[in-house]
Amino acid sequence: MFFNKILKSLLIFLLLGTNFVLSQEQKEPSNFWNNVRFGGGLGLNFGDDFFYGSISPSGIYEFNNYFALGLGLNATFINQKNSSKSTILGGSLISLFNVVPEFQISAELEQLNVSTKYSALLDINDENYWIPALFIGAGYRSNNATIGLRYDLLYNDDKSLYISPWVPFLRFYF
Repeated sequence: MFFNKILKSLLIFLLLGTNFVLSQEQKEPSNFWNNVRFGGGLGLNFGDDFFYGSISPSGIYEFNNYFALGLGLNATFINQKNSSKSTILGGSLISLFNVVPEFQISAELEQLNVSTKYSALLDINDENYWIPALFIGAGYRSNNATIGLRYDLLYNDDKSLYISPWVPFLRFYF
């Protein structure tokens, strides 16, 4: 009985205290979109019987001057005449940390689906697989551009899309 009275008093105190604190808050207009930045990449390469096209839009939310978190998409098409056609689709989750305004470290988890159809002339089975990548990176930042180097912790010699686990990058956000 005594315990119930204490519990009720505590609940009333918490509810009144919470109501008082919430009523003291000033309602500010949401500035969510003021902290959102968009960027991405475009790639185009073509030559004798070869075509490569890629688009990779991304967006980040800057929580403060030091930390941002965002999402990215990737769509790539590769065609090598009389050899293969590949479609690569996927997405990524990226986090950015500005140690100082000029130095940025990043972590990015990327998941891509690779679908490759080989020419009948090659007698190779078509492929369809998912490949993850977990990049950690560092770069020099100036205004809305960062140039640097990242390393894929999950690099696989047989399946990774990149030639090496070390991948240079140039990143823009506006």
